[in-house]
Amino acid sequence: MRKLLCILMVCLFALELPLYAGLGSDKAMYVGGTVSTLTEKSEGKIDANAFTFECKAVKLSIPYDRFSSIEYGQKAGRRVGMAVAISPVLLFSKKRKHFVTIEFTDDANKSQAAVFEIGKDLVRGTLAALEAKTGKKIEYQDDEARKSAGGK
Repeated sequence: MRKLLCILMVCLFALELPLYAGLGSDKAMYVGGTVSTLTEKSEGKIDANAFTFECKAVKLSIPYDRFSSIEYGQKAGRRVGMAVAISPVLLFSKKRKHFVTIEFTDDANKSQAAVFEIGKDLVRGTLAALEAKTGKKIEYQDDEARKSAGGK
């Protein structure tokens, strides 16, 4: 019985990470904004080299010379809910979400905004590429966001 309990606990700890992973570390999600071709919570990939966001059959491309501003922020929170049932250890861990807000003008010269949640593996590279290619300084929401992104 004790052996079975140990095996069950190992399985629960092994499965808890994928259950609470949320957005993949190499993915991005359109959270919201004024872009009519994208729906909220659309998950896809961002390519910062030629700024494009691609999800399912929709592709958003924004030329770098049309960027007005770039803002980076993050939201940290505790893992709750089913965490208590699966593993009380999760209550002591934090999850951090990374958000990039882009203001730009579209082809009709109208001001647009798009908010993306980006995976942790993409944060520094995306911000560096956006800053270098647009010539715009990243606006950080707070000092914690600045430190996390490697900003000065």
